[in-house]
Amino acid sequence: MSTLENQHQNRPENSFQIKSDQFLVCGLGGLGQHCVAALKAYGVKVSAIELVHSEQWEISNFPTLLEKLIVGDCRDPVLLNQINIQQFRCVLIVTSNERINAETALIIRKLSPHSRLVVRSSKENLNQLLGQLLGNLVAYEPTQLPAFAFALAALGSEVLGFFNLDGYRIQIIQRQLNPSDPWCCRSNLQDLNSRSRRLICHLPKDSSQPLNVHAWEPNIQPAAGDTIIYVEVLEQSFSRFSQTVSPTPTTSSFKHLIREFLQKLNRQFIQQKIIQFWQQSEQQPLRRVALFCGLLVFVLSIIGTLLFRHYYPETTYLSAFYGVAILLLGGYADIFGEFEPITDIPWWLQLFALGLTLAGTALVGVLYALLTQALLSARFQLTRKRPPIPQNNHLIVIGLGRVGQRIVALLQEFKQAIVGVTANSQFDSTLLPSIPLIISNYAEALSKVNLATARSVVVVTDDEILNLEIALMVRNVNPHCHVVIRTMEQSLSESLTHVLPHTQALCAYEVAAEAFAGAAFGEKILNLFRMGNETILVTEYQIETGDTLNGLLLSEVAYGYGVVTILHQSGNNLPRFIPSDDILLSVGDRMIVLATTEGLRAIEQGINIAPKTTKVHIEDALTPDAAFEGANVIVRISGCQLSLARNLMNHLPATLPIPLYKHQAHRLVQELRKSQVFAYIL
Repeated sequence: MSTLENQHQNRPENSFQIKSDQFLVCGLGGLGQHCVAALKAYGVKVSAIELVHSEQWEISNFPTLLEKLIVGDCRDPVLLNQINIQQFRCVLIVTSNERINAETALIIRKLSPHSRLVVRSSKENLNQLLGQLLGNLVAYEPTQLPAFAFALAALGSEVLGFFNLDGYRIQIIQRQLNPSDPWCCRSNLQDLNSRSRRLICHLPKDSSQPLNVHAWEPNIQPAAGDTIIYVEVLEQSFSRFSQTVSPTPTTSSFKHLIREFLQKLNRQFIQQKIIQFWQQSEQQPLRRVALFCGLLVFVLSIIGTLLFRHYYPETTYLSAFYGVAILLLGGYADIFGEFEPITDIPWWLQLFALGLTLAGTALVGVLYALLTQALLSARFQLTRKRPPIPQNNHLIVIGLGRVGQRIVALLQEFKQAIVGVTANSQFDSTLLPSIPLIISNYAEALSKVNLATARSVVVVTDDEILNLEIALMVRNVNPHCHVVIRTMEQSLSESLTHVLPHTQALCAYEVAAEAFAGAAFGEKILNLFRMGNETILVTEYQIETGDTLNGLLLSEVAYGYGVVTILHQSGNNLPRFIPSDDILLSVGDRMIVLATTEGLRAIEQGINIAPKTTKVHIEDALTPDAAFEGANVIVRISGCQLSLARNLMNHLPATLPIPLYKHQAHRLVQELRKSQVFAYIL
């Protein structure tokens, strides 16, 4: 939860919020050290517990980041009481042993009922159960969090990030404009924003500026060669309507449903369903055989029942049908089993009965075949033949552990041609059945995957030195291939990026630590992706009483804190994607933003909001109605009092006394012109 800094000073001495700048990290491995560094970026006090004191750290000058380093077992209740565990706002439990992490979480919750717990764990079910039992707990798997970043870096294309949100698919796109691009004809960048798209960043051609949120000038016309980054809502799902309450079923409603079904049940409907089933069974000929046999037996059953009933008038239709069923199940001898000639039954009826037996035998055989196929597929998971290795423009994923498999799954969502490579001879060959798979030592495997024509190579084995070796081997064969390397140390990532061209080295722990740090402040980190050298966190906020965001316009949140709002929901209303900047936040609202670590820190502290420096001069209104509507526009966009806006419009020309953010001011001028009010930016 975000709390106002000045409120901290007004609380009593024993208030929990007084101690909210104290954080504790349990476990100082690679992830733990990066968590400490990420938390220090928020300007808070961080202490740590480590089992054994170390003289060497992955992060330079690491001990200077800590308020206190406690050597001991983080599960020791005596030790936790000695350091006054209740004073810590959040405890990050990130040792490499998940059993120790779970045990530590249980002990700390017993000693400190209110501290937030952020736990390293890959057991999803256990995480959910612990969250329900302990409360105020969130768990992440650090090897899974960066998988999105690796997959998107491997694409090397326009897609920087993607995720699903409330039934919608959200993508962050990086687009370089060409001369024929229709966006080059737009009058200014501000016109690119729409109800399904929000501009994040604009980089002019040949510019060396870093990619930053809201780094774009609203009145600049986009040109060929420019790079534009934006977030877009791609598709809609009907799941958003699931929140509506359906009426309780009644007899009349069931009658209505039956009536509708009977109305649809006509000849055309049945014919359409049969054609649809026939087309779907093209890939499984055995189903067609079963369908044909079933129809044949059905027709023969009807004919046989009528014939037996006609020949034996004293019997019933039910008895006649039972006799036909016996014949279909191979019971010819039960009815015509006497060796002597049967003179009381005509030959044609005996021959028809034999045909029934043969048809029934064929049907039983087909049914056995279908059942055997289903059982074998379910029990033994028979693998399909893998596709051949692509000839060019494909992606190679080297190292198919949990991270590698997750990367492959993400890349498959983009319909990419992928080749998997692993040196693990014990790798389960039934996994990833839809991609070519090479199980061999890496030197030999690289000669089999058409490396010279590959578009990207992702190297994500658990050994970062091996990753470096493989990357150099790839570079020797294909110098222009885009290579993504998984490292565990930030310094190695920076060195590789500078030394090797077309190479992106991502420190897995560094990327994951930013999500852990963001979660430590009570925010819900939904996803993350990379934009340039920045990690962008998809973060969900629930506005509470005393929150720094309460009472702000979305434009003030976006441009003041440097975030991009992609969803807003008020109460039980449906969520709004790419919401208007004019919405005023209130207690109970839900908001999801794209934010950097700096943006989250600014929201947390509530005191580093960027100043408003742009003023708008209003020259004239064409009509009294225009002046009336102009005042409403000013109130809606700037958030000022209605009386001030009315007084301003009655004394034109005049300058709006309230400064605005640059993007906010440009939008105000644009909206005033639509209302026939002439204004410009000073």
